[in-house]
Amino acid sequence: MSGDGRPGDRPEGAVPEETAPEDAAPEGAVPEETAPEETAPEGAVPEDAVPEDAAPEPRNDVPESPAEPVAARATPPRRRRSSLVAASLIAVLTVLLGFAIAVQVRSTDTGEALEGVREEDLIGILDDLDAQEERLRAQIADQRADLRELSDSDSQAAAALEDATSRADSLAILNGTVAAEGPGLVVTIRDPEGQVRVADLLDAVQELRGAGAETMQIDGVRIGVSTAVTGTPGALRIDGRPVEAPYEVVVIGSAQDLRTAMSIPGGVVDRVGRQGGSVDIEQRDRVVVDALRPLDEPQYAQPDPGD
Repeated sequence: MSGDGRPGDRPEGAVPEETAPEDAAPEGAVPEETAPEETAPEGAVPEDAVPEDAAPEPRNDVPESPAEPVAARATPPRRRRSSLVAASLIAVLTVLLGFAIAVQVRSTDTGEALEGVREEDLIGILDDLDAQEERLRAQIADQRADLRELSDSDSQAAAALEDATSRADSLAILNGTVAAEGPGLVVTIRDPEGQVRVADLLDAVQELRGAGAETMQIDGVRIGVSTAVTGTPGALRIDGRPVEAPYEVVVIGSAQDLRTAMSIPGGVVDRVGRQGGSVDIEQRDRVVVDALRPLDEPQYAQPDPGD
């Protein structure tokens, strides 16, 4: 084999580079400058004319085209949430529709079942329903009564406390341990000659109590259940405290009744007048009895344990 470069001297089977056909390219190789199909020159060889063994194999490392279908891309999160909400609404509506159909079917079945029942049986069913309704009404009434009782428990306790307080105030007024006010009289017994006796003052207290006097005081001394009038004319004492004429009696009660009791014939006014004295009675819409007396402590009496 000679090296002068003549064609006859080349190795057998060698092909010159400039005359090598395109179909002789190695299998799988892609030509560097391949013209697109739409720009192929006139007279180009069709694709079906190229042998199958010379077609280039597809490459796996080629990036996807920007014109990739939308369905192939990932679904956005907002669209997925909308799909879930729609599916949930459809499920809820399906359940509600099924419930309504079931109720309708049951109602239809009940009506059809009652169509074949005898009149006597229908009357019995109606009576049972009426009895059940009465029982339910009675239970409702009992429950409402219990509810009212529970609701009124606080009001009843408050009312009981108010009543107890009122009773305590009344007893305190009668015992003379609290001040009191109200309509009544102011009676002034004058004794210029010093002849008014213990009995005259006691009669005045008894007449006023009998006429409905609720509480009173004489010369600043509160009159109670155990009040005692002692002394001699001109030197009288009430519960050990000396009092002097004119004796002022302040009393609370019905003013008209009290005045009538003091003015009856042979009463206090007449007796004081026969002894040289006089009695002035003044009726008022409001008088104040503010003298207090200590509460007497029982020395022998004790509460009954049986009460």
